[in-house]
Amino acid sequence: RYSLFYNHLKSIEENEGGLDKFSKSYKNFGVNQLSDGGIYCKEWAPGAEAVFLAGDFNEWNPFSHPYKKLEYGKWELFIPPRQDGCPSVPHGSKLKVVIRAQNGNLLYRISPWARYVVRDEDKVNYDWVHWSPPQSYIHKHPSPKRLRSLKIYESHVGIASPEGKVASYKNFTYNVLPRIKDLGYNCVQLMAIMEHAYYASFGYQVTSFFAASSRYGTPDDLKEMIDVAHSMGITVLLDVVHSHASKNCEDGLNNFDGTDSCFFHSGPKGTHQLWDSRLFDYANWEVLRFLLSNLRMWIEDYRFDGFRFDGVTSMLYHHHGIGTGFSGGYHEYFGLHVDEDALCYLMLANHMIKFLHPECITIAEDVSGMPALCRPVEEGGGGFDYRLAMAIPDKWIQIIKELKDEDWNMGNIVHTLTNRRYEEKYIAYAESHDQALVGDKTLAFRLMDAEMYTNMSVLSPLTPVIDRGIQLHKMIRLITHALGGESYLNFMGNEFGHPEWLDFPRIGNNESYHYARRQFNLTEDDLLRYRFLNAFDRDMNKLEEKFGWLSSPQAYVSEKHESNKVITFERAGLVFIFNFHPYQSYVDYRVVSFKYKILLDSDAAEYGGHRRLDHNTEYFSEKYSHNYRPNSLLV
Repeated sequence: RYSLFYNHLKSIEENEGGLDKFSKSYKNFGVNQLSDGGIYCKEWAPGAEAVFLAGDFNEWNPFSHPYKKLEYGKWELFIPPRQDGCPSVPHGSKLKVVIRAQNGNLLYRISPWARYVVRDEDKVNYDWVHWSPPQSYIHKHPSPKRLRSLKIYESHVGIASPEGKVASYKNFTYNVLPRIKDLGYNCVQLMAIMEHAYYASFGYQVTSFFAASSRYGTPDDLKEMIDVAHSMGITVLLDVVHSHASKNCEDGLNNFDGTDSCFFHSGPKGTHQLWDSRLFDYANWEVLRFLLSNLRMWIEDYRFDGFRFDGVTSMLYHHHGIGTGFSGGYHEYFGLHVDEDALCYLMLANHMIKFLHPECITIAEDVSGMPALCRPVEEGGGGFDYRLAMAIPDKWIQIIKELKDEDWNMGNIVHTLTNRRYEEKYIAYAESHDQALVGDKTLAFRLMDAEMYTNMSVLSPLTPVIDRGIQLHKMIRLITHALGGESYLNFMGNEFGHPEWLDFPRIGNNESYHYARRQFNLTEDDLLRYRFLNAFDRDMNKLEEKFGWLSSPQAYVSEKHESNKVITFERAGLVFIFNFHPYQSYVDYRVVSFKYKILLDSDAAEYGGHRRLDHNTEYFSEKYSHNYRPNSLLV
């Protein structure tokens, strides 16, 4: 694999002048404003017979501005400035690339490199708008230094408001970022930023890869949002979708030049059976240029600090993970079923990012467990910094859904939380956006279900269902945070047990925004129990910030007692003790430790607990061997 990567890198050096120049193509492809007011345009359309530019600037004459044909399917056009010195294509002009296909048809297309596209309310398709303001937003704050412990707040700008509408970048900047900072998260991962025509796709059916979604505001609004996050010391990651693309033709990449190939594989190989989307041809030189340039543009123009690569499992295998289970056997990761071209692209992407911007972070969403995905490219690895520990949320769902409380298996929980590849960093999470979507349930909703509608007020009795749900919600999140990986992730709103599910406006729900919002206001009402969960999540993050268990070596688990339902482990100089027994408390319970004082207690009153422990007590160990440790104490 390293040989394949090296050969690609060598070819780029010899034919394109190096990776730096190759990945900077976003500066001259598409439509670009020159300093003298002229316009330089460049496209790759190998299947086109002729290419033209039409728009407001030439009264939509489809033939007045033809492109010149270059080698390898490229086309270019230079439009001189107007005689009065004004730009030949003014800022805000609507444009289209006009393609004469091989069958003679004229196709009106949005440039794959378009920076800004908008949709009028009375239209179905998006329009390409030339974005070249006289003065773009200037970043004022440097990016934060590379984080020691990554605590990620997974976010969607459009739903980040209690109101039933599409929220804005401005709203996120001034209302949500301060909340994230207060909760102790030091990184925000933004979903659905790359433009997607279908809002309900959650941003995973991308139509314009270089355009920031206009439904939330302008490109400058997004740049300001990232700049303000940096001023708070918050790292900003982009959820990048390079695993597939929308099938849209008029406002997407599909059939751009009139053929079913261009950016994608031709025929059935170029279509994802389950996602109904197009699959990139990663062996194609111009596809590599397009995707690598895309990553670089988001880093250099918008100042993103890295990426979470979506759908990596689909990229890694020709079967795309469809109908395939992964047991961990090495035959599953090496063979003709592996898409080595896609893997080579990921290696090139990570190498480029680390070479040009070594402070950037990359995360792989891979459920298969591909070995060495998070090892350096020089070792033949994928080059990612982190991978998502996707087995953990599935395990919690399975336990809550299928088992009685007394049947919970402590050893199985510990195994799932600690089963990770040596020297590869994992991002642990109890739940993400996947569990919040309609058709699934969040942990809080699985635990408390219908009673969340009636019994979350402190004025109502604390029923057994609500009591159990609140306590387990805190315990599950803390043990996942402390034992499950080298980073932690939470989807917005889940920290306080956001009620109900997430569902975007669509025909099936009468285009309602009722479930496409986050009711942050619930944590601000002192009469609701949501504030207890919110406070615990905040203090959990603040405690990690102080002791740094995420950046510490993996925990030493000293006890996983099946009949007592107790798990005890040590990490970062702290002792974590969890009692998962549904009805049994313990007095003078012996655990491994030295000196002991309570730092975080899920049973504390401020977290909706029963205040059964005295936080002023200090406990001292004795030389009494327990669980293969020389010292222990009674708690």
